[in-house]
Amino acid sequence: MAASELYTKRARVWIPDAEEVWKSAELNKDYKNGDASLQLMLEDGTNIEHKLDPKTKNLPYLRNPDILVGENDLTALSYLHEPAVLHNLKVRFMDSKLIYTYCGIVLVAINPYETLGIYGSDIINAYSGQNMGDMDPHIFAVAEEAYKQMARDERNQSIIVSGESGAGKTVSAKYAMRYFATVSGSTSEANVEQKVLASNPIMEAIGNAKTTRNDNSSRFGKYIEIGFDTRYRIIGANMRTYLLEKSRVVFQADEERNYHIFYQLCASSHLPEFKMLKLSSANDFLYTRQGRSPVIDGVDDTKELSSTRKAFTLLGINESNQMGLFQVLAAILHLGNVEIKDRDSDSSVIPPNNGHLTAFCDLVGVTYQDMSQWLCHRKLKTATETYIKTLPRLQATNARDALSKHIYAKLFNWIVEHVNKALITNFKQHSFIGVLDIYGFETFEINSFEQFCINYANEKLQQQFNMHVFKLEQEEYMKEQIPWTLIDFYDNQPCINLIEAKMGILDLLDEECKMPKGSDDSWAQKLYNTHLKTCSLFEKPRMSNRAFIIQHFADKVEYQCDGFLEKNKDTVNEEQINVLKASKFPLLVELFHDGEKAISPTGQVPGTGGRTRLSIKPEKGREKSSKEHKKTVGCQFRNSLQMLMETLNATTPHYVRCIKPNDFKLAFSFDPKRAVQQLRACGVLETIRISAAGFPSRWTYQEFFSRYRVLMKQKDVLPDKRLTCRNVLEHLVQDQDKYQFGKTKIFFRAGQVAYLEKLRAEKLRAACIRIQKTIRCWLARKKYLRKRSAAVTIQRFTRGYQARCLAKFMRRTQAATTIQKYQRMCVEKKRYRQKQAAALVMQTILRAYMARQKYRALLRESKVVIIQKRVRGWLARCWYKRCLVSLVYLQCCFRRMKARRELKKLKIEARSVEHFKKLNKGMENKIMQLQRKLDEQNKENRLVNERLVGLENTYTTESERMRGELSRLRGAEEDAKNKGHQVTSLLEELEKLRKELSSTQKEKKTIEDWAQTYRSEMEKMVSELKDQNGSLKKEKDDLNRLIQEQSQQMTEKMARAILEETQQLKTDLNEERSRYQNLLTEHLRLEEKYDDLKEEMVSSNVSKPGHRRTDSTHSSNGSEYTYNSECTELEDGSRATEDVTRGIDTSLTLKLQKRLTELEQEKQSLRNELENKEDQFQRARARDDVEFKKARGAELEYESLKRQELESENKKLRHDLKEIRQSLVGNAATGAGAPGSPAYKVVLEQLNASCEELEVRKEEVLILRSQLVSQKEAMHHKETMTEPSVYVEDVSKLKDAGELKQAYVGLKDTNRSAAPDFHKLNEDGELWLVNQGLKETIRLLEHQLQTQRRGYDSEVESLRGELQNVKEENNRQQQLLAQNLQLPPEARIEASLQHEITRLTNENLELLAEDPTASREARVIILRRMVDLMEQLEKQDRTIRKLKKQLKVYSKRIGEMGAGQTEGQTSPGQMVDEPIHPVNIPRREKDFQGMLEYNKEDELKLVKNLILELKPRGVAVNLIPGLPAYILFMCLRHADYVNDDQKVRTLLTSTINSIKKILKKRGDDFETVSFWLSNTCRFLHCLKQYSGDEAFMKHNSQRQNEHCLSNFDLAEYRQVISDLAIQIYQQLIKCMENILQPMIVSGMLEHETIQGVSGVKPTGLRKRTSSIADEGTYTLDSILRQLSAFHSTMCQHGTDPELIKQVVKQQFYIIGAVTLNNLLLRKDMCSWSKGMQIRYNVSQLEEWLRDKGLMTFGAKETLEPLIQAAQLLQVKKKTDEDADAICSMCLGLTTAQIVKVLNLYTPVNEFEERVSVSFIRTIQTRLRDRCESPQLLMDTKMIYPVTFPFSPSSLALETIQIPSSLNLGFLTRV
Repeated sequence: MAASELYTKRARVWIPDAEEVWKSAELNKDYKNGDASLQLMLEDGTNIEHKLDPKTKNLPYLRNPDILVGENDLTALSYLHEPAVLHNLKVRFMDSKLIYTYCGIVLVAINPYETLGIYGSDIINAYSGQNMGDMDPHIFAVAEEAYKQMARDERNQSIIVSGESGAGKTVSAKYAMRYFATVSGSTSEANVEQKVLASNPIMEAIGNAKTTRNDNSSRFGKYIEIGFDTRYRIIGANMRTYLLEKSRVVFQADEERNYHIFYQLCASSHLPEFKMLKLSSANDFLYTRQGRSPVIDGVDDTKELSSTRKAFTLLGINESNQMGLFQVLAAILHLGNVEIKDRDSDSSVIPPNNGHLTAFCDLVGVTYQDMSQWLCHRKLKTATETYIKTLPRLQATNARDALSKHIYAKLFNWIVEHVNKALITNFKQHSFIGVLDIYGFETFEINSFEQFCINYANEKLQQQFNMHVFKLEQEEYMKEQIPWTLIDFYDNQPCINLIEAKMGILDLLDEECKMPKGSDDSWAQKLYNTHLKTCSLFEKPRMSNRAFIIQHFADKVEYQCDGFLEKNKDTVNEEQINVLKASKFPLLVELFHDGEKAISPTGQVPGTGGRTRLSIKPEKGREKSSKEHKKTVGCQFRNSLQMLMETLNATTPHYVRCIKPNDFKLAFSFDPKRAVQQLRACGVLETIRISAAGFPSRWTYQEFFSRYRVLMKQKDVLPDKRLTCRNVLEHLVQDQDKYQFGKTKIFFRAGQVAYLEKLRAEKLRAACIRIQKTIRCWLARKKYLRKRSAAVTIQRFTRGYQARCLAKFMRRTQAATTIQKYQRMCVEKKRYRQKQAAALVMQTILRAYMARQKYRALLRESKVVIIQKRVRGWLARCWYKRCLVSLVYLQCCFRRMKARRELKKLKIEARSVEHFKKLNKGMENKIMQLQRKLDEQNKENRLVNERLVGLENTYTTESERMRGELSRLRGAEEDAKNKGHQVTSLLEELEKLRKELSSTQKEKKTIEDWAQTYRSEMEKMVSELKDQNGSLKKEKDDLNRLIQEQSQQMTEKMARAILEETQQLKTDLNEERSRYQNLLTEHLRLEEKYDDLKEEMVSSNVSKPGHRRTDSTHSSNGSEYTYNSECTELEDGSRATEDVTRGIDTSLTLKLQKRLTELEQEKQSLRNELENKEDQFQRARARDDVEFKKARGAELEYESLKRQELESENKKLRHDLKEIRQSLVGNAATGAGAPGSPAYKVVLEQLNASCEELEVRKEEVLILRSQLVSQKEAMHHKETMTEPSVYVEDVSKLKDAGELKQAYVGLKDTNRSAAPDFHKLNEDGELWLVNQGLKETIRLLEHQLQTQRRGYDSEVESLRGELQNVKEENNRQQQLLAQNLQLPPEARIEASLQHEITRLTNENLELLAEDPTASREARVIILRRMVDLMEQLEKQDRTIRKLKKQLKVYSKRIGEMGAGQTEGQTSPGQMVDEPIHPVNIPRREKDFQGMLEYNKEDELKLVKNLILELKPRGVAVNLIPGLPAYILFMCLRHADYVNDDQKVRTLLTSTINSIKKILKKRGDDFETVSFWLSNTCRFLHCLKQYSGDEAFMKHNSQRQNEHCLSNFDLAEYRQVISDLAIQIYQQLIKCMENILQPMIVSGMLEHETIQGVSGVKPTGLRKRTSSIADEGTYTLDSILRQLSAFHSTMCQHGTDPELIKQVVKQQFYIIGAVTLNNLLLRKDMCSWSKGMQIRYNVSQLEEWLRDKGLMTFGAKETLEPLIQAAQLLQVKKKTDEDADAICSMCLGLTTAQIVKVLNLYTPVNEFEERVSVSFIRTIQTRLRDRCESPQLLMDTKMIYPVTFPFSPSSLALETIQIPSSLNLGFLTRV
């Protein structure tokens, strides 16, 4: 369609603006052809009329759709023009805080004037290995692209960084070099990458200065070549510099500074080493105070000098040279302060004794007289003579400044040369990457020679840039086979010719410099005459004859001719140079050793020049002739620029354009005017123009189909997507010139993508309207139905309410009638009851008076009886207690005597063989005694029952008697009533009684009034008390609730504290594990490096035959870990094995000794702790222990004597062994030890005696164990014998329980008071009280009887259980005896000891469970005895093992000594073999014992067949899992069985090193690594399972316990194998990471799992990986298949389930971390639809976990940050409530990550909205208090610490069969 058709109503355009450069507006009506103006509305609502140019009729630029704003690549914009570029950069910089943007092949970098955290090592690792278009723009992406192309294309690369001062060129170049140094590393030990980075502070100190635009402006250009070797690692670097601004040394403008190094020296002048420089403040020197700004805010010059000196030292410039450099710099400052005064108009003079000149001469080592003369004079030479001419003051001052500049330039070149020397290495350079940091285009109000050279250089660079861009465009079109049309672009070759061609500006300048009377004015006239009429790019200003204008590619620049000639000549007085050459200062002489150009060709004195002067570094290594010395600055610069262009043309360039956003150094502030000016100058807009001239928008067919599928009808969709796209485009875009079809892409003209987006938006808008219409209809109908239902409901409830009101009225009427009836009835009933109560009160008072008189008499008699009862009871109880105590004491003494006798008898019996029989017999007697005792207790029970029956009969009799008395009393009361009626005798007293009655009535009334008052007061008091009681109850409830809440809070607080402490401990443990495993990783890396270096040394020494180097200085670690078994060298294999075995033996012995010492120390500390605990316990139980020690003194003394005897016997055995050694050593040389000699017989006799002594010691140890058993049984028997009777039991309980004692006394009292005088009781309640007391007494007696019965029953049950235990113990002893009789003597003794220990432990536990209080003393004593006996047993066992080893060694030596005898003779050594046989020759069983025997020479073959040449796939499929581990352990068991220490060590070491070797060889194969991880873990579990440690033997069968290792403790080797397993695990993780890494980003982010959800946006020149699944593209299914493959492989190999869970957790962490990191670095992935895709992908991963049963171990939690990031992309991001929801939801994300996602959020469709800056600031404010790491990216290299939980195997070793396919026929089953 035509471009004018796009200018419709609501279309947005850009119009020029004076302030903002471009302003956005919207059309109010459609544009029609021929209209002279446009009706526009600005963003602020202002309506304006925009006039069109009547000549050109050019319409304003159209604005891009909002979804294209903020793109990573400017070429992705549909409309490519200046306002679109400016707006896109502004949006990215201001809103998204993104400083990097692609513009085709150019990276645009905007200086943020703020430190950003986007340059850390994590960011470097994220960009390493990534394609340039796959990540967000970054300087690291450009560096990675250059590094990758260098390695891929074998072509040198260049990174060209340009921009004006303050734009950030130096920082960008620095970060690029840091990237190369990080990702490549160096090959030498000199840390070349550190030296390359260390050159930056040096060059900044001597070449950077503060300007008005930049505090650290580079005042020179530099090109650094970083060299790489064939493996693309840094080997060196070289630096070339251009155009040092020398004039800054002598002059600075306002608010500017000289070079940093001068201010650093002045700030450090107080240091002692700088006293000799005679420096002071910078304000004291002319060369440092002219700018009046000696200090930079935030910069410490003293610290900067320290950093500079460190960099000098790192680059090999020693302290003496550094001080020399500082001397020269200080001399320059002093030279600037030399004051020159006028002598007359033509001459000048320096005052004598000038302090600064003296300091200058002292520092540089020249004479004061010579220097002062030649500063004011010059030498003129003619053809015939030479004469000296004086200089006026102005010329002398200029000569002084020229000398200062020349010295500084020489010093600068010397430093650069030495830096290059330090960066050059001896390695051959294979390729290089050059980094060019050079000034950008400059234009000022006054432009001089410096700006001319700078702009000339930028013209050359721009020409090279244009040609490169044009070339890339041409290659792209040819690749896609698109018809090529010539693109018109700006060619600046005419401008370059104007400057450098023949008769150009530089030629005319050089020619004028050679003229005797050349001047700036004459040169300007030559320029006018030559170029004014012939070149359109050259112009003359109207108002000046000393200036000219050049039309550069960026802008027109007016240059002032003043100073051009002098700056181009750059001459120095030759005599001054000669004076410096004659210096005594060696460094200064070195600076001027190559001669100098001295005199100007014209013979004139240099003038003042302009603002700055420039020099160029001479080409290194080239001898200069006198002609070359006279080259002008312009000529030298042109030559060096030509060399630079040749270098750049020979490399592949990469462009970085730095932009300065504002002139005030404000953070993230964007000035459109300054930005546009720089964009025009740096060539970015030219790139845009070239792209826009062709086909800037490019889509693949698949991307176009996916994006614009909504514009197609179903019938338009064909199987061939290319044909579908072609048909659709032909239908939508009628103009065929607007697009072209390539091989893989569709190319569009500028604006066509915007048109298609408009059609797509209209189609989607129509669909949205239809959806809204339908939904609104549905909502309206739903609302209507809801209202109708509500109306019906209201009617129903209203009618129901009316009916309920009527029913309520009727119920109330009936209730009122009923209330009236009952109220009347109550009134009448109350009146009747009042009358009845009055009569009853009168009767009650009379009867009570009579009853009280009788009660008082009875009460006195009852109290007398109670007193008598109490006294008699107390006397009886005292007598009973005395008798009871006497009886108990008598019983205890008698039983103690019997126990002692029995104990002595048991001790004697314990030593006999019939001990067990007598024990059983004693048990039968004990049972009989207990049975008799039980019968006696039954008799006593019967007596108690009879007594209880008697008491019941007595109670019945007394009850009958009391009933008769009660009936008698009632009869007497009736008689008294009858007699009361006979009042005939008392008629005379009637009148008296009436008077008394009236008085009584008055008193009654008074009493009633008082009672009424009292009742009201009491009611009031009761109500008050009730209120108080209620308030108290309320307070009590509140306090209880408060206490409960506090207790609950304390409980929760403690629980939280415990949980936090537990989490902290777990965290610390994981950190410690991680630290330890990282150390293992570092150790492995160093080992590999050592092996590589060793291989290189071996390969370098191959050419030297006959020399074998034996390393005798191996460390213990090295000898243990680096065992070398070469299978191919058969002739040297045995010798190497012996050497390594010897080394391993020594190292392992040292390690075991060290470990033994540690264990002994630990044992001693535990023993001390046990003793301390025992002492505390003894102090608490001192009285009881003293009594018991008296009873056990004899036994302890006997046992101590026995121990002393055993120790003396051990000493005797050691003495005998020592004599044997001495006899063998003494007679070894003379042959006296031959068989048959006397010494030989002595040795044999001593050996026999030693064996006998060993047997005796073993029996004594067994006896000691038996004593321990007998002691325990005696204690138990004593407790049984001293069991008190029922009453003694009650007394003992009364001692411990006071309440039972009180109950007993109360019982006695109740029994005493059970028979009162019932005749004196009346009916007032005493009888009822007596009855209740009797009932309580009966209940207490019944309770006591039941308690006794339960005690008897429990005692009977315990006796029965004890009898059953005795029977079981008897059977067990018989079985054990039968088993022991079948074993050899050694095994019999060991089995008996083990059985005794087990039995004692079980009995102690049972005793503790039954009666903790009664068994405490016995337990303590038994435990102490057990500890002593165990220590003695361990000591004896160690002695026996040591003697066994020594006997075996001696027997071998004796066998070797007797080997020389003839075969027919019988040596005495054969007779000695009998007693030694059980020690040296293992007992062979008939059945297979789960061991494999092999010869020592077959060890290499075993390792080779089982480890090195084993194929994991075949073993895993065809054989049982872990078979190699089982085979190796069975071989190890046999070596342990035969007690071969050397064989055990060599087998273990060979196994470890062979596994390491196979992993090093095939470490990238997942199956191999998984296979050996599984087998290594299984081998480790076998070592634990069969170690003999009880902690690992819980799940073993009896047969497996018999297979435990018996002779060696392999704990040290278990640790070594555990470390090896950790290394294999880490290798497995790395292998999986390498496999998964390419799949993660493509499968989790780029691939559209849900098709059509996320629309594809245009990507520009930097194409990203397509999100559509093509062939070779990884999808989520690829990841799931790979995870399933990993899981199935590990399961087939028999990997432990816990270990598989840890591996899967690590896999999911890698997936989540890599996905999140890429999401944080890719703006195009941060959208709502991508969040949906990620959540769906995560759900698929969770479903995979559920299928595998792996949901509950933490793998899902590792994906939590990714899930939260996806949710963050989908939630609303507008209001404060949304901010609160985000803060509470994203707990797994850091603040930096949340803000980054919000900044990167990009709408895919125009219906979405961007996140506002205010909302992001709100999020930052609310997350400000978070304490977290500022790191943006997750650490993808982090590995969780691995643990190997013990997993015992149920497989029996004797059932394992070795397949013939393993070629292990040399193994023999034992």
